[in-house]
Amino acid sequence: MNTNYDLVPPALAIKAMRDNGYRNTAYAIAELIDNAIQAQASSVELLCCERESFVRERNRRNIHQIAILDNGLGMDRDVLSQALQFGNGAYLNDRSGIGRFGMGLPSSSISQSRKVEVWTWQSGHENALYSYIDLDKVESRDQNTVPEPKHQPIPEIWLQTGRSFTRTGTLVVWSTLDRVIWKTARSIIKNSNDLIGRIYRRFIGEGSVRIRMVSFVDDKPDQLNEDHLARVNDPIYLMVPSSTPDPYDKEAMFRHDGDRWEIPTKIEYQGQIHQVITRFTVAKEETRNRPNAGSTPYGNHAKKNVGISLMRADRELDLDTSLVIQFDTRERWWGVEVEFPPALDEVFGVTNNKQTATHFTEIATTLDEILSDVGSIVEFKERMREEDNPQGPLIDIIYQIRNRLGHIRNIIKVQTKGTGSSKRHSPATPEAQGTNVTRQRQKEGYRGASDKDEQLPATERQAALAKELEETGLSNDQALELSARTISEGTKYAFATTALEGRSFFTVKAVAGELVIKLNINHPAYKHLVEVLEETDEDENLSQVELLSRLREAGKGLRLLFIAWARFEDEAYPEKRREDIQDLRYQWGHYAAQFLENEG
Repeated sequence: MNTNYDLVPPALAIKAMRDNGYRNTAYAIAELIDNAIQAQASSVELLCCERESFVRERNRRNIHQIAILDNGLGMDRDVLSQALQFGNGAYLNDRSGIGRFGMGLPSSSISQSRKVEVWTWQSGHENALYSYIDLDKVESRDQNTVPEPKHQPIPEIWLQTGRSFTRTGTLVVWSTLDRVIWKTARSIIKNSNDLIGRIYRRFIGEGSVRIRMVSFVDDKPDQLNEDHLARVNDPIYLMVPSSTPDPYDKEAMFRHDGDRWEIPTKIEYQGQIHQVITRFTVAKEETRNRPNAGSTPYGNHAKKNVGISLMRADRELDLDTSLVIQFDTRERWWGVEVEFPPALDEVFGVTNNKQTATHFTEIATTLDEILSDVGSIVEFKERMREEDNPQGPLIDIIYQIRNRLGHIRNIIKVQTKGTGSSKRHSPATPEAQGTNVTRQRQKEGYRGASDKDEQLPATERQAALAKELEETGLSNDQALELSARTISEGTKYAFATTALEGRSFFTVKAVAGELVIKLNINHPAYKHLVEVLEETDEDENLSQVELLSRLREAGKGLRLLFIAWARFEDEAYPEKRREDIQDLRYQWGHYAAQFLENEG
């Protein structure tokens, strides 16, 4: 009776390694590009080979093999053998580059295919060394070790399609692609294009690495169906040229968020001081100063790049969405980038597939819960320090990002106020309807403190109103446009959205014959009542469920306002003050009835 059992049966080990968390084929391909860059490659090629088949009286092309070719330093026998081992490699202790974990080549390869073959050379591709991993052989125990590297010619199909066969280099080929979710070369390239352009944007932008993407059919390698270079995809939209649609392929779509848009933070870890840099950007006013900006090609491009870009060794790990307000279409108009060195991998919680920073995400997701438990950031950091937990400095960085995003979101909210939509010119707007009621009251002899300034010259009124509106956050052009339209149309009221100090929901100010009503973005009533009902250019495609959800939220907000007023009356003291407040409620109700009932 055999009582000897494998500690980890090969079949189970392989299955566990195949389920290693790569989100899709593009992320697995990125691991091989990492290896190429680490090997000092200046040219990397994604070669997608399709095979035609006749299915249901139709010719179909499906992906057959995927190859990554680079002109890096190549590998000798020992390094090639190590590269095909799980957890081994030439850069295990290198904290200066994008490698280090020793899992990239074998782990990413078997996550997508059952066979990976590697050719590598250091004195011309004619002298290439060859080795492989074949999962069928591993599972049947016919392959227990990495096969001894041997000289073997590179298949002609790759020599015909690749352009990076220089004196040194490496070719990795995946076959039996049983886990590739995209079944055609076109879909693989399409889905890889934006991701690869984003992950390696700095290398592409500075010209140190050129990434080519190619597709062809296996029996026609001389006829390329796709052949193009990956372009920069910058989620903070400062880099040009880029893949952002016209006109922002040649000019930056975002701007720095103020003079202190780049914030350095020093972190001490294992006796060394390391620097983390956080960058903040926001969409330019002219980017959004047009109808349906979110539906433009560049708006849709930004929609795919929402999140905090975590940059490690000039390579993006992840676009973290922990601090993103889901379902708010305006989130696409800000950018945040956090850059840190590989020496802080344990602090950030970098996974071995380099797809995320788990500690960063966990703290960002649970920050409110953490603060409610401990009371203050200082106290929590002290507790982490006592426990020798290195993640304490992340608290400061994440807290800083969250607070800064609040400021940036306010900028975005006021960016397009008073611009764009022709609906603002309609006589059915609240401003126009309120003006009609006011004119009737003036005819009846009711006078307001602002009315006397209606006789001032139009140019003087426009200038004064524009100045007031500009102070709320509108650009000079936006303020001038709104003031000119308000004065020329004879409208008595103008709304502005801004961040007000204190707890006022709104303020009223008479300016050159106009009544400017400023709504406080920072007041909860704005979020729960005004914002959910406010139509934006980016809300046209909301579903019925989302619209109903907004109405329910607004209804809840309105009832809470009434409840707040009721308690305000109830707590008023002495009795005379309560009576005065009740009288004010009555008078305001009378005004409200007149303004709401009149259809202009």
